Amino acid sequence: PQTLPDGQSQLTNVDFANLQRIEVLRGASSSLYGNASGGVLALTSDGAGPNRFSQSVRVEGGSFGLFKVQGRTTARQGAASGILSLSRTQVDGFRQHSATEFTQLNLGGDYLVGSATNLGVRFGYTDAPKAENPGALTIAEVQANPDSAAGNNILRKADKEVSQGQLAFTVRRHTRGGQWDLAVFGMLRDLKNPLATPPPSGTGPTVGTYVTIDRQVYGIRLSTDQHFGPENRGLRLTTGVDFQRLRDDRANFRAVAGIPDTAILDQRERVTEIGPFVQLHYRPASDVIFGVGGRYDNVKFDVKDNHLSDGTDNSGDRTMSAFSANGGVTWVRDPRFSPYVNVSTSFETPTTTELANQPNSTGGFNSSLDPQRTVNYELGARGSMGPITYTATGYISRIRDAIVQYQEVSGRAYFTNAGRVRNDGLELGLSGQVTPNLRLFGNYTYSDFRFGTYHIARSVNNAIVVDTLDGKQAPGVPKAFIRLGLRAGPVRGVTLDMDHTMTTSMFADDRNTLYVAGLGSPATGEIRGLGNGVTNIRMSWEGRAGGVWVRPFVGGNNLWDREYVSSFTLNGALNRG
Repeated sequence: PQTLPDGQSQLTNVDFANLQRIEVLRGASSSLYGNASGGVLALTSDGAGPNRFSQSVRVEGGSFGLFKVQGRTTARQGAASGILSLSRTQVDGFRQHSATEFTQLNLGGDYLVGSATNLGVRFGYTDAPKAENPGALTIAEVQANPDSAAGNNILRKADKEVSQGQLAFTVRRHTRGGQWDLAVFGMLRDLKNPLATPPPSGTGPTVGTYVTIDRQVYGIRLSTDQHFGPENRGLRLTTGVDFQRLRDDRANFRAVAGIPDTAILDQRERVTEIGPFVQLHYRPASDVIFGVGGRYDNVKFDVKDNHLSDGTDNSGDRTMSAFSANGGVTWVRDPRFSPYVNVSTSFETPTTTELANQPNSTGGFNSSLDPQRTVNYELGARGSMGPITYTATGYISRIRDAIVQYQEVSGRAYFTNAGRVRNDGLELGLSGQVTPNLRLFGNYTYSDFRFGTYHIARSVNNAIVVDTLDGKQAPGVPKAFIRLGLRAGPVRGVTLDMDHTMTTSMFADDRNTLYVAGLGSPATGEIRGLGNGVTNIRMSWEGRAGGVWVRPFVGGNNLWDREYVSSFTLNGALNRG
C-alpha cells in the first residue's frame, strides 16, 4: 500500500507510465481499507507482455524544461514472468525556484506454482534530489509576476530531497469459490526538507527551518474473497485483517540559507495500526444485490522526546479507535436503469505530520487534535440507452471533528478540528459512441461543502479574536466542476483527444475573504462565477515498422494560453495563497 498506517499517502514510488488502470472506490468500498473518509484510489500496475521478451523506450519533452525518458522490459519463461522499468524525469517548472528531478526504478516478478498459486515480488526505488518550493504569493504578486517565487523561499532555499525504497512479497491462492491473498511489505524513506518557515527564535532574511525524517514501515495484509451458492446468486464474503507499523525519527533544525545549524526538535514517532474487516454481498435473486460490512480500526500513536535541553519532556502516546460500518442495495434488472443506495460511516485519524506541527514549535504530539468521523448517504443510478451510458449520484456527508488546515506559514501547515462540516453534492456523467470512431463525454459535479459549527481563535494586534465560521463555504473546493471531451479515431492509426475543463470561483480561506477565480480566468480577488476553462489536445499515431511499434504523439495543455491559478495554499499567512 502507498498509504501509511496514520493515513498519509506517498506516491513517490509510483511511475504512472507503468499503470494499467486507476479505479476510484467510493464510499462503502473504502471500509475494506480503513483510516480514510473519501474512498480508495486503487492503482493497478501493467503486467508483463504476452511475448517471451519485449522492450519499449519512451522519450518525452515539453515546455518549462520537461524531459522524461523511460525504458521498460518484460519477459516470460515458463511459469515465471518479470518487469523492469527505469525512468528519469526533469522539469524546470513554470515559476522561479520550482525545478524538480527524480529517478524511478520498479521491478516486478511472478511465479506460478501449479495451477492455483501465484508468488509475487515487487520492488520500487525513487531518488529525488531536488524538488524546489516556490511558495505562496499574494494576489498582487500573481498579477504582477505570476511566474515569480516568494522571496523567503528563495533566500531560505526551500527544497526537498527524498529517497525511498519499498519491497513486497505476495501470495495468491485460488480456490473453487474464490481466492486467498497475503502481502508482506516494508518501506524505507529518507527526507531532507529545508523550509521557509521561520524557527521560534533567531529569525532573519535567510533563517528558516530544516526538517529531516528517517522512516521505516512494515506490515502484513491477509484477506480472502469467497463465493457461496449459484454463480449469479448466493453469498460473497470478503474478510481479512491489516497490520502496519511506522517509525519516524524526526528532527527539526534552525537553518541559514537551507543549511541546518541548531537542533530545535528531536523525537521518535511510532504508529501501530490493526484493522480487521468483513464485507458481505448477498444476492437473493439475480437482479438484487444487498451489501453490508464493517471494520474496526485501532491506531496507537507514540512519541519519544529526545530533545530535553529545553527542560521539557514531551513524550506521550494516544490511541484512536473506531468501528465503521456500511450497508446498501443495488437493483440490476434493467440495464437502462440500475439504481442503488448506500449508507456508510468512516474514521480518519490525524497524520503524524498533522500532530507534530504545533504552532508553538514544541515537541510531542498535539493533544487537542482528534480523529474525524463521517456518515455518508448516497443515492444513485447508472445505465445505458443505445449508444449512451450515464451515471447520476447524489450524496450527503456529515462530518464530526473534521480535520482542517487553519493556517499555513511558509511551507508548514497547522491543523485543528472543525466541530461540524456538511458536504452535499451531485455528480453526473454521460458518454456516447456517436460513430465507430467518435466518442463524446461530459461530467458535471456540484459540491456544496460548508462548515456547520466552526469557531477558530486568532491573534489580532496582540489580542485574541474568535471567528464564528458557521455556514461558511469550505475553501479549496469549487461549487461546480465541468469537463467535456471527445476521442476521435483511430483512423489510419491516428487518434485525437480533446477536453475542456471549467470550474467556478472558490475561496482560499476559511473566513471566505480570499477568492480564486475559476479555471481559465486570471486572478482578480473577486468572485467571477464559472471560469473560461482550459482546453487540452493530444494527437497520436500508431504504426509498425518490421517488428517495432512506433507511437509518436504531440499534445498541448492550455491551448488558448489562458492565465489562471492552478493551485493555492489554504489559509496562507499574510493573505498568501
